[in-house]
Amino acid sequence: MVNLHSAISELRSTFRRYWPLIKSLQTGLLLATGIAGYLSAHAPNGGWSGLVGLIGSLFLAISGSTVLNMAYDRDIDALMRRTCWRPLPRGLVGVREATILGIALSVGGVGWALALAPLYAAIVFAGLFFDAVVYTLWLKRRTPFSILIGGLAGGMPVLAGRTLATGQVDLVGVMLALGVLFWIPTHIMTFSMRHFADYQAARVPTFPGTYGFYITRVVIAVSSLAAALIMAAAAAAIGVQTGWLGLLGVLSIGLLALAVLGIVRPSSATSFALFKYASLYMLGAMLIVAL
Repeated sequence: MVNLHSAISELRSTFRRYWPLIKSLQTGLLLATGIAGYLSAHAPNGGWSGLVGLIGSLFLAISGSTVLNMAYDRDIDALMRRTCWRPLPRGLVGVREATILGIALSVGGVGWALALAPLYAAIVFAGLFFDAVVYTLWLKRRTPFSILIGGLAGGMPVLAGRTLATGQVDLVGVMLALGVLFWIPTHIMTFSMRHFADYQAARVPTFPGTYGFYITRVVIAVSSLAAALIMAAAAAAIGVQTGWLGLLGVLSIGLLALAVLGIVRPSSATSFALFKYASLYMLGAMLIVAL
C-alpha cells in the first residue's frame, strides 16, 4: 500500500514537471483546428473511430514538436521574464529527458497517423518538420519572417484533419490551412509587441523590432482581413448555413475592428485585447466549421 502511494505520488510529480512542456493551451487550439477539419466533412471516412485516432495522433505529434522546441529554446527562454519559469530554464527537467520525451511523442504521433492513413501521416509529419526543424532550428533566430514557416506548421493540423476525413487534399482543406496561416501573424505579432523587451533581451528577431510597431500593426490588419475572408470562403464552400455564416461574419468584424483600432489608437491594452480575441476568433471559426 505504501509502495502504491509512493508510485502515485511520483507519477503526479512527473506529470506536473512535464505538462508545461507541451503548452497545453496552444496544443489544445491546434488540436481543435484538426478536429474541425475532420468534422468539416459531412461524412468522414473513418467515422468516430477515425476521430479518436485523429485526436490521439495529433495530440502526440503536436506535443512532441512543442517539447522539442522547448528543449532547443531553453537558453532564450531563460532570458525572458515570461518564459524563465518554464521547467527547462528552472532545471526541473533536464535537456536530455526533454529531448527523449519530445522524440518519443513525435514518433508515437506520426506512427499512429501512419497506421490511420499514409497521406494523413505525411501531412502530420510535414507540420512537425516545419515547426521543429525549419522554424525552430533554422529560422527563428535568424529572421522575423520565420513566422511564415510557423504559420505553415500551424495550418497542418486542420489540413490533416480534413484529409483524413476525405481521403484526399482538397480545396476546402487548403483554404482552411490558409486561414490559419494568415491568422498566425495576428496571433504572434501582437504577442511580440506586448513582450517586445523580452524578445529584444533574448535577441530574437521580430517584426516590431525590425520594421517598427506601425508597420507591424498594418501587417496585422491586412493579415486579419485575409484570414477572415478565407475562413468565410471555406465555410461557404463546406455548406455552412446562413445563420452560422452570419455569426462568423460578426466574429470577423470584431477581429478587423480591433486590428484597425491598433493602427488608429495604438496601445498595449489594444494589442493584448487583439491577441486574446484572435485565439477566441479562431476557436469560434473552427467550431462553426465543425458544426
